[in-house]
Amino acid sequence: MISNQKATQVLRQKTLKTAINCSGIALHSGEKVTITLKPAEANTGIIFKRTDIAGKGAEIAATYNNVVETLLCTKIGNEEGVTVATIEHLMAALSGCAIDNLIVEVNGPEMPVMDGSSAPFVFLIECAGTKELDAPRKAIRIEKAVSVEDKGRFAGYQPCKGSILDFTIDFDNPAIARQDHTVHLGRGVFKETISRARTFGFLHEVEYMRSQGLARGGSLDNAVVVSADGVMNEDGLRYEDEFVRHKILDAIGDLALAGMPIIGRYTGVCSGHYLNNQLLRALMADQDAWSVVPMTAEDLDAAYLEQRKTQSA
Repeated sequence: MISNQKATQVLRQKTLKTAINCSGIALHSGEKVTITLKPAEANTGIIFKRTDIAGKGAEIAATYNNVVETLLCTKIGNEEGVTVATIEHLMAALSGCAIDNLIVEVNGPEMPVMDGSSAPFVFLIECAGTKELDAPRKAIRIEKAVSVEDKGRFAGYQPCKGSILDFTIDFDNPAIARQDHTVHLGRGVFKETISRARTFGFLHEVEYMRSQGLARGGSLDNAVVVSADGVMNEDGLRYEDEFVRHKILDAIGDLALAGMPIIGRYTGVCSGHYLNNQLLRALMADQDAWSVVPMTAEDLDAAYLEQRKTQSA
């Protein structure tokens, strides 16, 4: 449903000032991949384009209903069967930097993992610079609670001011154990508190995946690896609770596939890519649960100010 709400200080949509590219290793294939981020016009959204495939069928809109697989990563695809995997870290960076419109060219079926976090993509965005477009930024405002559950895992949204994410994880391994974290997204918060959190895995899982032809590009340079004895990375963790922060990073990337920022409070309990996508599908299927509104500076600052208040308390 569309709201007729009048708002002051309506924000503008954004894209990049100029194109920028980088190369890296794909986590699962181990192949070298090159991507180019290109500015796009207002209301384009985020479009992935496979440059190794000719024709219009090479393009895939980054939307929740184009998600075709959620095992180990988020993979999108189109009707022609063209896919791009491991998009969540870039999508989180674009969401965290408020980029609404972009063409993402990639010369293979998987995005580069970089250092396992969103920080390299944030750096690319900052190097390219951003520009406002002559179109209002819109947001999805949560109007009533919506949630999904699966085998003790939970993901849900409820109404609130601004954009807030709560996450809880609980692992048997003592290096992780139970961790809880809340982030009130606002100006600069994603870069400062979430972007550097790296993907993680357990040594026995990595060994099994490699035996199945997966995680060929995985290393201690692009993931936190945990054994029975603890964290194997020589430099340790970037945050004391890096594990739960990375789960929030993943959620931000997955939820960005709504196609607009979401004003509401997300709660995840041991959730992952599958449940995050199911939450968006359940939300969009209930038209009474959301409305589309102009996004204002007040919306952006509501959670930001709450975060600062919490930190100073």
